[in-house]
Amino acid sequence: MDEQTDGAGSLPVLDPVEQRVLGSLLEKERTVPASYPMTLNSLRTACNQSSSREPVLDLDDRTITDAIDRLKARGLARMVYAGTGARAVKYRQVLDEHLGLEPDQRALLTVLLLRGAQAPGALKTRTERLHAFDDRSDVEACLVAMAAVTPPLVQELERLPGQQDNRWIHLLGPVDIAVAGAPSAPGGPPTIDRDVVLGDGPVARDAKVVASYDALAPTYADELIDELDAKPFDRWMLERLAELAEGGPVADAGCGPGQVGFYLAAAGADVTGFDLAPGMVAEARRRFPELRFEVADLTALPAPSGAGPGWAAIAAWYSLVHLAGSELRPAVALLAAALRPGGWLGVALHVGDEVRHQTELWGQPIDVSFVFHDPAAVLDAFATAGLVDVEWYRRGPRPDGEADTERLYVLARRPA
Repeated sequence: MDEQTDGAGSLPVLDPVEQRVLGSLLEKERTVPASYPMTLNSLRTACNQSSSREPVLDLDDRTITDAIDRLKARGLARMVYAGTGARAVKYRQVLDEHLGLEPDQRALLTVLLLRGAQAPGALKTRTERLHAFDDRSDVEACLVAMAAVTPPLVQELERLPGQQDNRWIHLLGPVDIAVAGAPSAPGGPPTIDRDVVLGDGPVARDAKVVASYDALAPTYADELIDELDAKPFDRWMLERLAELAEGGPVADAGCGPGQVGFYLAAAGADVTGFDLAPGMVAEARRRFPELRFEVADLTALPAPSGAGPGWAAIAAWYSLVHLAGSELRPAVALLAAALRPGGWLGVALHVGDEVRHQTELWGQPIDVSFVFHDPAAVLDAFATAGLVDVEWYRRGPRPDGEADTERLYVLARRPA
């Protein structure tokens, strides 16, 4: 059998372009049914998306139409003529019919075609718009079933050093494991699965974070209430943010016990602190009774009361540390949307290739994971959110007991 031709009892073997074309058609058929079948322009845009695609490609029209022709010849895609003329041609996939896929199998195969090897937790999150899995175990059960059919549709990979969960790949053609998460060269550093924190879903992750910080709040405040005294760069950034707010309302998103909010207020900001953990909010109110603190998720900040549309500035100081990699872009977009036109967003993050699970901090038991984000992904999130005048800084740890991590600071403005 030619490797690009289906045979009895075998799966179609798709090259990388064919995988991207079919994955995009499968995805858009479910997420934007009103625009399906797809025109060549819309299919090209879907194939070349900078989000939800690994790797990001830059396919031209000829490459896509050539792939469509090959798929059509093998009964995996069809052309639909909506009218007269070349511009009326649209495209649809029939891979799901060819393989007899159930909706849950279809959803998993779509994401695997578009993003390469994925862990079950990441698949649970990334298939939400395609199929509603109950939980991670539901995803795993479906993957096991897909691996048990003849011929198998998927395969589980061995866990590699630095990975916290096994990954799965589709068997419809070659998968670039280096792109999907393996070391790029022998002995090279592995790419970290920053979505492993969503293994049990975002609700369970948030519950662990809240429970840990509620219990830790008094100790956390005792240890870090004066931390800014030894961080001149952080103080400079916060002072700039307070100045840029020009007296308008400032949100301290993920305020913890209130030390950042207090410094912003001391720099002249009209600040309100928000934290998901009630214990942290209670501790902040106790430590700084002259300031306002409320319980709220940083991705759903309340509007400032009686101060016009949106916040003049938002500080998110090390408060994105528990978000998965796939949550970073939407979180920055939601923070940007909470700003008034011309408002400023400032964030500080730990960066690197690591997801660090902690079961103890300052002698207190906790159960949280700290995600060190990729600097390029952070800056991409700011660009995607439409923020402008972006400036960023990186620094290493100070030699005075500060956590041994590299830091990234980003400051940007919502267009007026």
